[in-house]
Parts: sequence; C-alpha cells; structure tokens
Amino acid sequence: MGKWRWFRVSLVLGSVFMILLIILYWDDVGASHLYLPPLSPRPAPHHSPTHPTPSFLSDINAFVNQFLEGTNDPTDSAPPDSANQSEHAEERYVPRREWKVHLTPIDPEKRLGQERRRQRLHDLCHHGDDLAFPGKNRSFDDIPNRELDHLIVDDRHGIIYCYVPKVACSNWKRIMIVLSESLLQEGVPYRDPLAVPQEMVHNSSLHFTFNKFWKRYGKFSRHLMKVKLQKYTKFLFVRDPFVRLISAYRNKFEQPNEEFYRRFALLMLRRYGNHSEPPAAVGDAFPAGIRPSFSEFVQYLLDPKTESDAPFNEHWRQVYRLCHPCQIQYDFVGQLETVEEDAEQLLRVLKVDNVVDFPPSHRNHTASSWQEDWFSRVPLVARRSLYRLYEPDFRLFGYSRPDSLLD
Repeated sequence: MGKWRWFRVSLVLGSVFMILLIILYWDDVGASHLYLPPLSPRPAPHHSPTHPTPSFLSDINAFVNQFLEGTNDPTDSAPPDSANQSEHAEERYVPRREWKVHLTPIDPEKRLGQERRRQRLHDLCHHGDDLAFPGKNRSFDDIPNRELDHLIVDDRHGIIYCYVPKVACSNWKRIMIVLSESLLQEGVPYRDPLAVPQEMVHNSSLHFTFNKFWKRYGKFSRHLMKVKLQKYTKFLFVRDPFVRLISAYRNKFEQPNEEFYRRFALLMLRRYGNHSEPPAAVGDAFPAGIRPSFSEFVQYLLDPKTESDAPFNEHWRQVYRLCHPCQIQYDFVGQLETVEEDAEQLLRVLKVDNVVDFPPSHRNHTASSWQEDWFSRVPLVARRSLYRLYEPDFRLFGYSRPDSLLD
C-alpha cells in the first residue's frame, strides 16, 4: 500500500513539473509560435504546401488548453456559428497565402517619428512628475479585467490592437477580423475589410479581448497576457481629444440614436436643459427639436455625478483609461490626422501589407478648425475644466494645448 501511495505522489509531482516546464518554455518562444486558438470556432484547414503541418509547439498548446479546460467558467461557451458559417466550411476553406517578402522599406523619417511618440509616452509616464492622473503609477496587475476589454488580440499574426472609439476603430476592427479570420462567408474567411457587414464590425463575439482571458484561462490569464504583451506588436490610434469629443457628440446626439438618447440624452435634458419631462423616445424628441446641446454635453462630462453614477462611456472616455499607455509599452502610436500614411507604415511593420489594405478614408471627419465654433457657447471656465479633464491625453499623445479656447 505504501508503494502505491508513493507512486501516486510521484505521478502528481511529475505532472506539476511538466506543467511548470511548459509555462517556462512558453515564456521563451517567439510570437510566431505563441498561437492560441481564437474564442470563436474556426474550421481547421487541410494541410497543404502553403500550410505547415502542426509543430511540437502546437502539440504543447493543445495539451495546455486541454489542461486549462478544467479552469474555464462553464458559462463561457463559444458563440454559435452564424448563418453564413456552414457545417461543411472545412471542405471549402482555402489557406491564406501570407508572409511574402516585403520589398518596400519603411521611411527612416517615419521610423524616427514613431520613436519620438513612444519616447514621449515613456518620459511622461515614468519621469513626468508634473503630469498626474488616476492610475498613472499602478502596475499592469492592478488594472481590473473589465478595463482590458479594448485590447483585441490576433494570435495568427502576433498583434494586439487597443481600439479607441471615434478614431477609425471601425476600419481597424475590420482589419482585425480579416487577419484573425474570425468571420466566415460561405465557409471562407473574409479577405476584404470593406466586405465585412457593418452590423458585425462591433460584434464583441468576433474579437478576442484581454477581458475574455479570465474566463478561458482562469488563473493563468495574467501570465498569458504578459507573455503576449512582451512578444506581440501592440498598436493604437489617437486623435485630438477635443475634436474627438465633438465627433462623439455629432454622432451620438445630433443624429437619432435611440440607445444613446435613452441612456444619456434624457438625463442631460433633465439636468441641464430645463426639460422636466422630455419625450421618452428619440422619434418624438427630434421632430420637436429637442436634443441636448454641445454645451449641455460638456456640462454632463464635468458633473461629478456622472462618474459617480458610472464610468464614462467609451466614446468619450479618455484614451489613457481605455488603453493604459503607462502600463503597456506600445510599439506603434498612430494619429487620425495622418491615418493614411500611419496605416501604410503600420501594415508594413506588422508584415501584413501583402494581406490587407487599410480601407480608404471618407473625409467627413470633424475638422480641428471647427473647435472655436463648437466651443463658442461653452463658458471659458467650463473649457478650462474640460481641458484639465483631458489634459493627460493631450500631453501623452503630443497634441498642443488649445490656447485660443483657454486664454
């Protein structure tokens, strides 16, 4: 009986040793080998000359995933196949031809521009004592999981994208869907970002975000996040903070939007618009000319009750709160003001410029030159308070203080 007990103890210790060995080995492999299956099911491609056979690392990943199944939340089931994902998709799947030789070099001046943007973030996060904001000095482990939901992971190419609403995020989400092959059409992944249906672009089930790690990987989640943050290429796109606010207001409150009217506009109208009983539906309010003004929107942002009720909506939440640039060392920081050239450079950096193109930009962007018109009815005191609220974004991402609005 003693020998049998000793055998069981040895078996348990050996299993624990193997798991630790796998985790330590995992830390040492590069991003191209660190493939974890996406959250939604994809048909496995047939092996062909353009698709390598499974490697030893993929066998390890399969073993670890099988081991981790016991730590999963039983409520975390993969989303059901959409109508266009046929049960015979595997038979029609055509492996993507990727990783061609990239002959066009990146302009040294553009490389230098990126180095300056990254250096600015580093200096202000770690040495900028005159810039203080909530969460600046916390560690990555201190960030709650719910605040990591804007970090989208593409394991196929080793990419992490932090999306910022009102900063071309629809087009970048389309590109992430194409690269990760998380949506099929007639059994074949989408290849043209513009072909991805509009209603699917913001479908959260198609995007594997850091916030989903804890359900899938349990206690290993933070470790895997750190490995990916170390190995993968991380990028985000930003925009002049005040112009982004104007764009959010125009999109959500100048156009009929039932959800935003009920969640936010009704409250603004009651608190700041002298409407004790505004219409309950946007279809009744807009024809009567009832909608919150931009000045009332600013009042809403500055009101302490807003944050005490709930965190800012993602469309006007500060970028430093969405993407945590002081805890995550981004490899590429693009700006909407130069989105075409920045996107071209980024796709080369990611080595996917032979796979996908950034969709052409439709120039209905809110212009920076409109700021004085939009803020003309906002009191000077409120403008200065609003700048203080968004000052970290201005300074972290290199946007000048709007002196003409504040002095």
